[in-house]
Amino acid sequence: MGEELATKTVVVFVREFNPNKDREKVEEVEKICEVGPSGKISLFTDLHGDPICRVRNSPTFLMLVAEIDEEIVGMIRGCIKTVTCGKKQLHRKNNNDSDQTKQVPIYTKVAYILGLRVSPSHRRMGIGLKLVQTMEQWFRDNEAEYSYIATESDNVASVNLFNEKCGYSKFRTPSILVNPVFAHKAKTFSNKFTIIKLTPNDAESLYRNYFSTTEFFPRDIDSVLKNKLSIGTFVCVPRGSYNNVSWPGSDRFLLNPPSSWAVVSVWNCKDVFTLEVRGVSRVKRMFAMMTRLLDRAMPWFKLPSVPNFFKPFGLHFLYGLGGDGPESVQMVRALCGYAHNLAKESGCSVVATEVSSGEPVRSGVPHWKMLSCEEDLWCMKRLADDYSDGSVGDWTKSAPGLSIFVDPREF
Repeated sequence: MGEELATKTVVVFVREFNPNKDREKVEEVEKICEVGPSGKISLFTDLHGDPICRVRNSPTFLMLVAEIDEEIVGMIRGCIKTVTCGKKQLHRKNNNDSDQTKQVPIYTKVAYILGLRVSPSHRRMGIGLKLVQTMEQWFRDNEAEYSYIATESDNVASVNLFNEKCGYSKFRTPSILVNPVFAHKAKTFSNKFTIIKLTPNDAESLYRNYFSTTEFFPRDIDSVLKNKLSIGTFVCVPRGSYNNVSWPGSDRFLLNPPSSWAVVSVWNCKDVFTLEVRGVSRVKRMFAMMTRLLDRAMPWFKLPSVPNFFKPFGLHFLYGLGGDGPESVQMVRALCGYAHNLAKESGCSVVATEVSSGEPVRSGVPHWKMLSCEEDLWCMKRLADDYSDGSVGDWTKSAPGLSIFVDPREF
C-alpha cells in the first residue's frame, strides 16, 4: 500500500509501517507529539518498543506512516471489528405455543482510528488528511461499514480535521474517569459484599447474556476476556448470597440473581504503554511530593496523596462496568476499591474507566475531576452505501443508549 501527495514542492508518501526499519523513527515522532487534553495525564512516553501495541490485540489492524524524502513525519493506526450497533425484537413460540419476545443485538463492522500523529514541523501540509483518507480506503477494502475516532472536545485541530474535512460528525460523549492509586488500600466493604472472580468462560457467558445489546459491545468478547492483558472479571454480590455454596455459573446466576449485583473487568494497560505528566510548575510538584510524604508518615489517616505522575507510570483500565439492583452503585464502588488494590500491587499510579454520561452506575466510580475528562468526543462517519442488516438504518443518526461498552483494546 502506498499513496503520494504533492504539497507545494513537497511530495508526501504514505505507506504501511515496516517494523524492521521504521520503529526508531516512529518513536522519535511520538516523543515530540504531545497528545491528550492539556493539563491532564496525557503523554504516551513508552511504547515498549512496539509502535503497534495499541492495536495489535484487535482482530484486524494496520499502521501507516507518512514520509518526506524518506523521513517519517506522521503516522496513523486503525483497527476493524464487529460490534453491536442496535437491537431488535425476536418473536418465537415457546413449548406452550405462546409468544415470547427477546431482544437480540444487531451487529455491524466498524473501524476505529487512533494514534494519528504529525510532526510539529510538518503540520498544516495536508499530511494528517492524507493519512486519514488512506486509512479509510483500507477500511472500505475490508468492508467496514462505519469509522469512528475519539478526540478531546477542545482539540480544535483534530475536530476540524475529522468533522470539517473528513465528514465525521459528533456521535457520543462518554466520560473518562481517572482515580489515583494511593499508598494505602481502598475499601471493598467486605462486611457487606462478596467479590468473586469469574473464569474467562463464565465472564463471557455473563457478558453475552447481559450486555450483548449494549452499544459497541464487541462480538469477539471472548478474545478480550482471554487476552493476556485481561487481569480478570469480578462480580460483587451481597455477603452470604449463596450460603457458602460455590458460584452457580453465569447462566444460573442470571436466571435467579440476588437483589443487587455488579460486575467489572480489569485490563493491564501498563504492559502496553506508560504515561507521564510534563510542564507542571515546581510548586505543584512539591505539593504532590508533600502529600506522599505525609501519607507514608501517617498511613492511618489514609490521606489522598498524589502519586508521582512526573515520571513514567502505568495504569489499569476498568471495562464491562455494570450491574443491577438498589445497591449496585455501592457495589461498583466496592469493585473499584478492589481494582485499586490490584493496581497498587502491580505498581500502577492510576485506575481509569470510560462510561457514558447516562450510565446508571457511574456515580459509584471514584475519580478525581482534575485528572478526568468529562466529555471525550467520539465522532463517526458512514463508510458504506448499504448495510449488512438494513434494520439498523444509519447508526450515525441513532440516539444514544444509557450505557456504552468501551473496548479496552482501544483505550
